[in-house]
Amino acid sequence: MNALRVWSLSVLFAAGCATAPAPRETPPIPDAAALDGEMKRAMAATGAKGLALAVIDDGRVVATRAHGWRNAQGEPLRTDTVMYGASITKTVFAYLVAQLADEARLDLDTSIERYLDRPLPDYADEDRYSTWSHLTGDSRWKAITPRILLTHSAGFANFGFLEPDGKLRIHFAPGSRYAYSGDGIILMQFVLERGLGLDVGTELQQRVFDRLGMRNTSMTWRPDFAHNLADGWTAEGGVEPHDERSKVRAAGSMDTTIDDLSRFAAALVRGEGLSPQAFAAMTAPRLPITTRSQFPTLQAELPEAARRKDLAAGLGLVVFEGPQGPAFFKGGHNESTGNTLVCVSRGRRCVLLLANDVRAEAAFPRLVRFVLGDAGVPWGWEYGPKTFWDGR
Repeated sequence: MNALRVWSLSVLFAAGCATAPAPRETPPIPDAAALDGEMKRAMAATGAKGLALAVIDDGRVVATRAHGWRNAQGEPLRTDTVMYGASITKTVFAYLVAQLADEARLDLDTSIERYLDRPLPDYADEDRYSTWSHLTGDSRWKAITPRILLTHSAGFANFGFLEPDGKLRIHFAPGSRYAYSGDGIILMQFVLERGLGLDVGTELQQRVFDRLGMRNTSMTWRPDFAHNLADGWTAEGGVEPHDERSKVRAAGSMDTTIDDLSRFAAALVRGEGLSPQAFAAMTAPRLPITTRSQFPTLQAELPEAARRKDLAAGLGLVVFEGPQGPAFFKGGHNESTGNTLVCVSRGRRCVLLLANDVRAEAAFPRLVRFVLGDAGVPWGWEYGPKTFWDGR
């Protein structure tokens, strides 16, 4: 996306909020006892067995808390318990790509064709990546850039294997609209590994996990995780064993802890490890989001008048303008995991929630509001029709 396009989006955001009241004062951060009490209330109301929470204020971790169980044996969930990062992995990966762009290792707005030694559909199919050969005959892949992949606008479904015939395809002109895609993130990983000769797992370990002191975080399973590992609970209350992922998948293979991931969240909201330009590339509005909800990914766009004007894609993030000013967030989810990260630029404040019980998601809006006040998070877009716990 060129500079004029980014400037135009920023102007639209400002215009959309021009008549809004001035940003509200940020409320004080609740103390540890208040956080513990609210977490316990949320778990009791939703039936969730395990929940971890971190608070960042002025770009610093000020609290990490964990309650409940890590497994069906009733062993306690702790702040150093290894949990599944799910799709927050995508944000950590986008941070890596932003660093590489900072170093001029790649250009966010150059076609991925430049970085590959042969046409994308000519690469042999591998189970680690998607099936690029399905794109044979569709030259639109040449219009795909790193920025398009990280703003979920390549035109892919979430994953090609979810298509009716199981084949990856491009549904619309790359860069023209948002449609969440794990395969788009995996293609970015492919470009780094095959095009630039990088090992994404190694790069993340050295540039992010080691640098930030994230000692219990990895893109693949480590045997030492086994002694303090979180299994998960489904919406029906069934127990799901923790998946021991053996392959680096930038779309979602990260194992981490609330202690560790809070360090990343704090570094991200204060822009550590990125130039001001790279930080803006991640957290500024890049592409309007025009759908009613995030899933299904290829749903029809809303009429102009029905769209939330302040909602847009950043790089590996969703950005919005709330009552407290500019903010961003990213969620992560599977059948037994519910995660979310919400950050407000003013005051460099964040709430990070990791739950090894997907039922806890019903309490996320209440918990985020309890810590940050009203941030304007687009929960309805993130989750679609869902009943949330209101605290009563």
